[in-house]
Amino acid sequence: MKLSLSESFNNLVKQFIKFGIVGLSNTAIAYLIIVVTLLCLSPFKLSYDFYVANVVSFVLSVAWSYYWNRRYVFNISKKFSFKNEFYMLLKTYASYFFTGIVLTNIGSYVFIVLFDIDKYIAPFFNLLFTVPLNFLLIKFFALK
Repeated sequence: MKLSLSESFNNLVKQFIKFGIVGLSNTAIAYLIIVVTLLCLSPFKLSYDFYVANVVSFVLSVAWSYYWNRRYVFNISKKFSFKNEFYMLLKTYASYFFTGIVLTNIGSYVFIVLFDIDKYIAPFFNLLFTVPLNFLLIKFFALK
């Protein structure tokens, strides 16, 4: 059954809204992980502690995001073979690697080092460009 253009658009909007809901929970978890990591690293006075916090947050939050995007946002309940499931998870990590590691660390450098924005606030500025890009990558690449 083929959807009309307006039905396809409405479905896309609903998915993006659900993606936003999952993203809010993911953001809260990721931010909590960043803060905990920064606090754990604070005794060491590392100049690159926000990079480490971003990586730790990335690894844990992508697994959370994968599960909820697959089940809730894109409603993929079909059981896949271990190989196919693992392949989709790898594509999810690759998608989020680009936005969650590469772009977020570039953004963190720009916001923290160049614009002197507090390292506890800077992660929120990164969301302005990573969220829409994440949606497109997950929908059209990772879960295909």
